[in-house]
Parts: sequence; C-alpha cells; structure tokens
Amino acid sequence: MTQSSKQSHIKHIGVLNFQGAVSEHITILNSIDNVQATLVQKPEHLTKLNGLIIPGGESTTISRLIKQNGLVAPIKQFAKQGKGILGTCAGLVLCGNSTTHNEVELLGLMDICVERNGFGRQINSFETILEIPTIGEQIPAIFIRAPYIAKAGKGIEQLAFVDQHCIMAQQNNILVCAFHPELTTDNRIMRYFVDRC
Repeated sequence: MTQSSKQSHIKHIGVLNFQGAVSEHITILNSIDNVQATLVQKPEHLTKLNGLIIPGGESTTISRLIKQNGLVAPIKQFAKQGKGILGTCAGLVLCGNSTTHNEVELLGLMDICVERNGFGRQINSFETILEIPTIGEQIPAIFIRAPYIAKAGKGIEQLAFVDQHCIMAQQNNILVCAFHPELTTDNRIMRYFVDRC
C-alpha cells in the first residue's frame, strides 16, 4: 500500500474539548491504527472530521459551553450529514431528546429520554463487565454518576443493559454509552465507533 492510499484511509475523529476525560479519549483513539485524533472547540474544527466524541463531565456545563462557542447548529448539521457521533456519560445526556428533569439544553440527536445520574451520585460509582452482542464479551465498563436511557423511540437499537436499564444504544450514525470506555485499556467500543464513521 502506498503512503497516499494509507493517508486516505485515516479517520479524523474529534473530541469536544470543554470538560471531562478529554485526554483519555485522545489516548484511546491513538491506540487505534489509522485514526487521527484532534481537539474540537470551534465550529471550523468540525469541517474535516469523520466523527466527533462528546465526552463525560458535567452536562449542564458542557451544554452551556457548546452554546457559547456556537457549536449547537454545527453539531446538529454534522449529525445530519451522517457523520459519526459518540456520546459518553454526559455526552449521552446531551445527545438525547429529553431528560426526566429538563434542566439541560440538549442537542436532540437521538430519540431517547435520559435519567441523569440514574445510578446515583459519585459515591455510587461502580465497575462491571458487559456483553455487547455487536461488539464482544467481557467488556469492562466504568460508571461514574452515570445516566441511563429511561425511554427509547422506535428507531433506537438498545445494545447493553445494567439492572434492566439501557446503558448503550445507537440510532443510525449516533452511538451513546452511559459509562466511560476511555477509562479502560479495552478499545473495542472505540474501534466499533471509528469503523462506523
């Protein structure tokens, strides 16, 4: 394979760089061949990307910063173009249509209603092992003040559950998970996302 054809297969994946585990997402993206990870803070940063990750953190803060930086419409347009978006933890909340308390301005990218902090506060954080049929078995998952999907529309494919609560789902080009795949060394979820971008 020539250098130029190798270059053309590179996936450019952005990580929204406002709050949360940004560097951890960059690290796990860099563990995947043919991925160029980049930080996103302005609308023009989206132009050459194949995919975008909205990381965990505090959903009200991230929502406010998305708005302040003029990214609401560009992210929605990015999704409409069929480009991949991955929302982890707070990112899952922001991708939803609604929350059970409606105190956060959401992006409305997925037909889901989200229960914020559904598994409790920081003290209730936990780790578990998931089996996700489309991705694999024995997948480690770390939950920190994690949300869950309280209701899912017809077009939603629910991929994984904990205590009968949906904690991972996809709708077309949008993938969300309530946990933090970037905090483990297992990059299968990230590879699954990149492959879809």
